[in-house]
Order: sequence, then C-alpha cells, then structure tokens
Amino acid sequence: MRGMNDVLPDQAEFWDLFEDVVRTWLKRYGYRPIRLPIVEPTPLFKRAIGEITDIVEKEMYSFVDSLNGELLTLRPEGTAGCVRAAIEHNLVAQQVQRLWYMGQMFRHERPQKGRYRQFNQVGVEALGLAGPDIDGEHVLMGARLWADLGLDGISLQINTLGQADERARHRSELIAYFARNEQLLDDDARRRLHSNPLRILDSKNPALQELLQGAPQLLDHLGADSLAHFSGVQQVLHDAGQPFVVNPRLVRGLDYYNLTVFEWVSDRLGAQGTVCAGGRYDGLVEQLGGKPTPACGFALGVERLLALVREAGGESQAEPVDVYLVHQGSAASRLAVRVAERLRDQGIDVLFHCGGGGFKAQMKKADLSGANFAVIIGDDEAAAGQVTLKLLRGGSGQAGAQERFSADGVGEAITSYLLDRDES
Repeated sequence: MRGMNDVLPDQAEFWDLFEDVVRTWLKRYGYRPIRLPIVEPTPLFKRAIGEITDIVEKEMYSFVDSLNGELLTLRPEGTAGCVRAAIEHNLVAQQVQRLWYMGQMFRHERPQKGRYRQFNQVGVEALGLAGPDIDGEHVLMGARLWADLGLDGISLQINTLGQADERARHRSELIAYFARNEQLLDDDARRRLHSNPLRILDSKNPALQELLQGAPQLLDHLGADSLAHFSGVQQVLHDAGQPFVVNPRLVRGLDYYNLTVFEWVSDRLGAQGTVCAGGRYDGLVEQLGGKPTPACGFALGVERLLALVREAGGESQAEPVDVYLVHQGSAASRLAVRVAERLRDQGIDVLFHCGGGGFKAQMKKADLSGANFAVIIGDDEAAAGQVTLKLLRGGSGQAGAQERFSADGVGEAITSYLLDRDES
C-alpha cells in the first residue's frame, strides 16, 4: 500500500539496534515507558491538535466503528493520547511524570523521502514541570542522541510562541498585514488568513518568503514572563555549549503549543528536513479535562533518523547466532534437541538445522548463517555422548579448527571462547 512499508528482516534487525540505543538514551535521563493505543476517539485529536490544522482537516485516517457508531482515528501523533492516559489514570496527581513511547503514527500525506503515511515516532513527554530547565533538557536530549548515533550536521532552531493572549494580539496584526497584501498570497495562505494566520509564517513557498520576512513578529508582543522563560531556555543551552538559532517564524503545526518550540533540522533529507521537534503545551492537560498542569515534550521521526544513520555509514548488522547445530541420524537428532536447549539455557544463541540433508549441505548452510561455530552431531558422536565443535570464524589459523567435547561440556568451551574474543 502506498506510503505504508514492510520492514524486512535485514532492515528490522537494524531497527532493533536503533531502538536499543533509544531505550538506553531515555533511561539515562530517567524517562519511563508508556504504551498507548493506536486508535483513539476522533474528538480527542480535534480538541488537542486543533480543528483548523492540516492534520485534522486533511491528514487523519478516521472511520466509524460499525458496532457502535463511534468515530475513531488512527493516531496521527502521540502527545494527545499520552495526556489522555495521564488524566484517565490520575498519573499527574501522583507525581511529576517523565514518559516516553514508541510506535506507528498515521497521516494521509504525499509519500516522499523520510515521510510516509504510516511512520514511526519516539515521543517524550514531561508532565508537571513549569520551568525553562525542562525545556532545555528536552533540547539537549536530542543533541546527546545524535552523538550516540554518530550523526552530525543536525542544527537547532528555537522560538517562543508566548501565551494565548499574546498570540491573540499578534494574530490581529498578522491578519491586518496579510490582508493588505492579499494579492501576494497563494491559495493555501488565503485559506488560512482568518482561521490560522500564524501557520502562514511556516509556508515553504519561495514566492512568499519576501512577504513573510516583513510580517509582524510575535517576539514584539511578548510580556515579561514569556520573555523571561525564553531567556531561561537559552541560558540552559548556552551553559551546555549548545549552538542554536532563534527562528521567529518557527510555529509548529499543532495548536496546543505555547512558549518554547524547537526543531532539529538536517539538510540531508530534502524539503522534509526536520528529524525532531517539540515544545511546551501547558494548557493541554486542562483542555482535555484534567487539572491545570504544565507540560512539554518532543517527538523524533524514526525513518528519517535511520536514513541519516545509513547515509553516515552507521548501519551495522545485528550479531549472528553463536552456533549452527548440524545433525544427521535418528540418535543424533534426538541428542541434538537436548544439546540445543542446554546451550540456550547457558545463554548461547543456537540456530537448529531443520529439514534434513547430508552433512555437506548442512555445513554449507552453517557457513552462510554467519554463526561463529558449528556443533556437529552424527550417530557416532551420539553413541559416545559427544559433539564436534568446529570454529567457523576466527583469526588466522583458527577458522576450521575442530575438537570433540562431551555433550554437557561443549557449552563451557563455547562460552570461554566468546569471552576471550570479546576481551581481545
């Protein structure tokens, strides 16, 4: 299906390695996992994201439940569901929550490099913290992940959207400014003029850029508290030595944001260069029925990051299994089952040969498997309660060496070799 892709075994192993890095990174900052439904009631997203947004107006996959008539939607983003869960299960009343989730999101967009209709995100949310220090932490978390993944060339843009009353004053000036220049607007900008003029600032249309440069800036309408919060975020970044650019036209595409917004952008992904974005959304918990709660978060696009890792030459392969178990003969096959399970009990990965065939054919498959060892059992070995251990990969003069061991003792020999290899 267009825009919805299979992830085949070689790629899936690469995804697993990436996800391991992500889990380690999030644990380092004290974030805990939460698992959320893929389907939510449609009104949740309309209330959270905003009805006059591209996502709600054009991109959501919504349908009517044939059993009860409820209007449901495949989640287009994760924050709304995470906040809904925190309210429903009274998480925020208990303590500050640092949460993360990973999974599929769905938007009906035009598929292009790094952007698909079914795509994966890692979302990070902090609920119950009001200061600029947590905003700064979220930004710096991105910088650490890029280092963990061996990525460079990802730049940081930040902005502040202030509070609702400040945006309202700015909105009035924007409407007046764009109305005076309506003949220069494209169709999309005209459509947004009175419904969501702030989003015009985010237009990528080259013909509008000169007009946008002259538009009133929200920074000129901010009060002392909003400016102090933004200054606090910048101070955190300065103290950490993190470069950034203040981009006054950075607005994000979701209505729930206030104060800090940020994007990490790469120039290696074409027009869709944002790999991570987020900000503060202090009003969303109350908007969805909870008590007033400060909150902020961000999400990163998995497919886009994996594309950058591949481009940087970092697509390492998953480790092969330790042992390919070769066996022929009825007694050998019965012993082979017991040996395989015993090795697995000892923490050794075993690929057990199935489907019959002679030793030569099985050894060829053992070599192709990438395993470090072949454990070989014929009826002669079985009668003696032994196995032959053959080293398939090793240093000069080692590969091809083989030795017999007792069926119970071969695991210790394999473990010893693997430990020596890892230490060398």
